[in-house]
Amino acid sequence: MRILFLVYHGFSEYSGISKKIHYQVKGLRENGHDVRLCYYGFAENGHRCRYIDDIVIKDYGTGKIAGIRQRFGYNCVYDYCIREKIELVYARCFQNANPWLICFFKKLRKTGIHSVTEIPTYPYDEEFKNFEWKMRAELIIDQIFRRKLYAQMDALVTFSNAVEIFGQRTIRISNGVDFDSIPLHQPSASPHSSELHLIGVAEVHEWHGFDRVIAGIGEYNKMLKQGKTDVSIPVYFHVVGDVHPHLMNTVFKPLMDNYGLQKQIIFHGALFGDELTNVFNSCQFAIGSLGRHRSGITAIKTLKNREYATRGIPFIYSEQDSDFDMRPYVLKAPADESPINICQIIDFIASNRIAPAEIRSTVEHLSWKIQMQTVLNEITSTKK
Repeated sequence: MRILFLVYHGFSEYSGISKKIHYQVKGLRENGHDVRLCYYGFAENGHRCRYIDDIVIKDYGTGKIAGIRQRFGYNCVYDYCIREKIELVYARCFQNANPWLICFFKKLRKTGIHSVTEIPTYPYDEEFKNFEWKMRAELIIDQIFRRKLYAQMDALVTFSNAVEIFGQRTIRISNGVDFDSIPLHQPSASPHSSELHLIGVAEVHEWHGFDRVIAGIGEYNKMLKQGKTDVSIPVYFHVVGDVHPHLMNTVFKPLMDNYGLQKQIIFHGALFGDELTNVFNSCQFAIGSLGRHRSGITAIKTLKNREYATRGIPFIYSEQDSDFDMRPYVLKAPADESPINICQIIDFIASNRIAPAEIRSTVEHLSWKIQMQTVLNEITSTKK
């Protein structure tokens, strides 16, 4: 099948989203499909351009006018689809529904070209409540037009349990993993060493709930001082990924100051490759999302849970995830605002000695090759 994978933004070397998209394209190609990647970005001369596989198909120029033109200019993509006999457009939601996109997908549909849009997180409206006014305004536009937009498609791809989103049927899959890119966890310290090191990897937002871990370490330290716990090992939390200054200044720093945790919470910033692996190998336990309830989400199949399992490191999260809820290497936290129980993590690690390779073996069916082919099977077997 000839597929155009449509992305409404560019890519970053450090971005987990960017890596995920490239792995999805790889998965489709591993199944024998002809896949072209269409995205938007800046050329070396500063011009705003639309690309397909690194070839410019439209140069919008520079300045604000060029920025506006790229939001409305999809004729170049449509012409490419017709010229190259594209059979399916797989788009990734950017909360950017508008009349021009509706027109683009309506034209595709009339020519017999199938289309789906992947909605990475659903529901997503609550995630915008603390964003800057411009992004909240863009969400309002999206809310006005999204039902009309998705009515032009064959289905929506979701990692949630929703059978219908915005009036359109869904294809439900799991977030996948690329096994070639994720090395197996090789802990440098014994699980029973004299220190516990936790790791949380994310482009950190409030719905990740990392503040619950910080508060949990603070409460654990208080228990140590009061002699209220049988365990007495120092605990450190390694945060890997960028943290928005507002979240850092209004949530994380006040908590750290209140509990005196400046030396126990380590912010590494964005890491990848060997630097990321080295931090992983210094840790014994990973932190998934602990605040999805803040965005009104109950069930979701996050990419991070799958990446942790692929590395072979045990982890904790608070949402519902049917791929992991009953796994012996997973600790479930309550979906509320309570501090994470550090003693529970220490006891869990002590009583669960599962080898990294054994954890990794449980997610072999979650490769992007398998997950993406599931989408195509649904499209080809079901007529709208």
